Amino acid sequence: MQNTVKSPVHFKGIGLHTGRPVRMTVYPASAEHGIWFRRTDIQDRDAMIPALWDVVERSPLCTRLVNVAGVSVSTVEHLMAALAGCGVHNALIEIDGPEIPILDGSAVPFVRGIMNRGVQAQTAPIRAIEILRPVRVEVGDATAALLPSDRLTIEFHIDFAEEAIGQQSKTLDMANGAFARVLSDSRTFCRRADVEAMQENGLGLGGSLDNAVVFDGNAVLNPDGLRHDDEAVRHKMLDALGDLALAGRPILGRYVGSRAGHAVTNTLLRELFANPDAFRIIECDIPTSARLPGRGLVWSEIPQVA
Repeated sequence: MQNTVKSPVHFKGIGLHTGRPVRMTVYPASAEHGIWFRRTDIQDRDAMIPALWDVVERSPLCTRLVNVAGVSVSTVEHLMAALAGCGVHNALIEIDGPEIPILDGSAVPFVRGIMNRGVQAQTAPIRAIEILRPVRVEVGDATAALLPSDRLTIEFHIDFAEEAIGQQSKTLDMANGAFARVLSDSRTFCRRADVEAMQENGLGLGGSLDNAVVFDGNAVLNPDGLRHDDEAVRHKMLDALGDLALAGRPILGRYVGSRAGHAVTNTLLRELFANPDAFRIIECDIPTSARLPGRGLVWSEIPQVA
């Protein structure tokens, strides 16, 4: 069955790129509603923005959604990953600014907030996207693919010149609460040179060592170091789940990304939906539902970080 949050979940913080304070509330929504954002600071035009792949304005830095009236909300990927990882299919998210709060740079504050309120089962069945044949895209030296599978598995490969990152690979079956347990506390990361370049261009204004891991050559600049030795690739997998959630339904397939970012994953979704013979929509039975992200999630297994 589909799920929503049991009661409103409140968050406040700053936007990573704007540096602006923002308040956000995740509200319960009816079955078949899907995930929608509403900009409460917009009064003169349509303030509703669907969390869907075809309203994404592709960017390498974050995922930004823009409705037909030009109203946008950006950096949605961590929240979308948390919703998918908690098995939430329907929600209305009200926000008083253009960017989701970055919090600690991971998805775990969203996961803990959602699960602290609880998830409410609804009467409508879950409909999932089953991948029937491989779909692949290549953008420069980055690739992403979706392959047939009876569950969502994410495989990711990264390769950075910085010694502190280097080459990292990881594969994870997203069933049984694996997202919350294994990936949710991994933070966004960047190189010191990237920080300087972004801020010179008016971006990353809310970034700090409190909400991002910063690498400089073979050094990790954060005083407390890494949460995981492979935190970088884990965060890329977190981002991938959030970007895949914009398909509008859970995906039953194997995602394989190599050096892929937000724009590449969105390009992959566009390629998927441009090929109707590559997928079908199925109504999930009990065994299939049990393999979806969010099922089997146990509160005590959710990481608790300062």
